Amino acid sequence: MELTPEYSFIAIEGNIGAGKTSLAQKLSADFNAKLILEEFEDNSFLPKFYEDARRYAFPLEMSFLAARFNQLKKQLLEQDLFKQYTISDYIFPKCMLFSKVNLDDDEYDLYVKLFDIINQQLPQPDLLVYLHNPIEKLQWNITNRGRTYEQHIEDSYLQQLSDAYLQYLHSNEHLRILLINCSSLDFVNNVDHYQNLKALVCKEYKPGIHHVNWLMEE
Repeated sequence: MELTPEYSFIAIEGNIGAGKTSLAQKLSADFNAKLILEEFEDNSFLPKFYEDARRYAFPLEMSFLAARFNQLKKQLLEQDLFKQYTISDYIFPKCMLFSKVNLDDDEYDLYVKLFDIINQQLPQPDLLVYLHNPIEKLQWNITNRGRTYEQHIEDSYLQQLSDAYLQYLHSNEHLRILLINCSSLDFVNNVDHYQNLKALVCKEYKPGIHHVNWLMEE
């Protein structure tokens, strides 16, 4: 019997290089779902930020705030009669997590005020799938996907983002959260890994964090 999701809006999240987009694309193809991919490649501030983070952090985060809000509002509030499911490779609170790491206190306080005003207009995902990876695996993925401006990201920066994500998850246990330890998971190249992961995504969950250690799943 073909697996189908229990929830109509599923969001995939994780650190830089976690495999969010790859998983969202595979799941959306299998479920015939509307696919929402973060539009970051045209953001002119992103390569500048990696060259001079202090100078470009605030305009970068403001540009992402506007772009993510506009995209999600349009895609999530616009009904598609031919698509029963929606899968996104990010959540809007991602704005807060990155800005908390990238901005100084005064900038962050202003950013929070703007975020809180517009965040209320967006629906939350019915299921949030978080791909948790060790830093060395993230760096391997970043190197292999070859985006020039990402090649000098430091381990400490990835660790800060990882900590921010985990803090967010534990502060939002009213959501249904599937937290997957991806240390030994390769859903891109291993068909069995992907099928097992897809089966997990299709299960029904109560609100709260549901931990999956992939070593236990194999």
